[in-house]
Amino acid sequence: MVSIREILANNLKEYRRKCGISQDKLAELANISSQYLATIETCRKFPTPEVLDRLAEALNIETYELFYYASANQKELENLRQGIVDDVLKALKQFFSEEKIK
Repeated sequence: MVSIREILANNLKEYRRKCGISQDKLAELANISSQYLATIETCRKFPTPEVLDRLAEALNIETYELFYYASANQKELENLRQGIVDDVLKALKQFFSEEKIK
């Protein structure tokens, strides 16, 4: 069973990476130290509700999203969906680049 700290840590890292920001930048935006953020992302500390709100705001998400847990099946489906989307986009780009050549 996955702990709430692990869910939070994984989601923080995932959202931070999606936003393309470093730990240092997220810590700065949330007004916490980068060392403290690192301890949250490694499950050694659990933030206060106020810090959770600031982290979510810095990531431009709702606070509850930090605790969303997708099962392995949901993750596999999301990966499959993303692969299909990527393949369709690649095919469309190739099609339209070939159309320009004609």
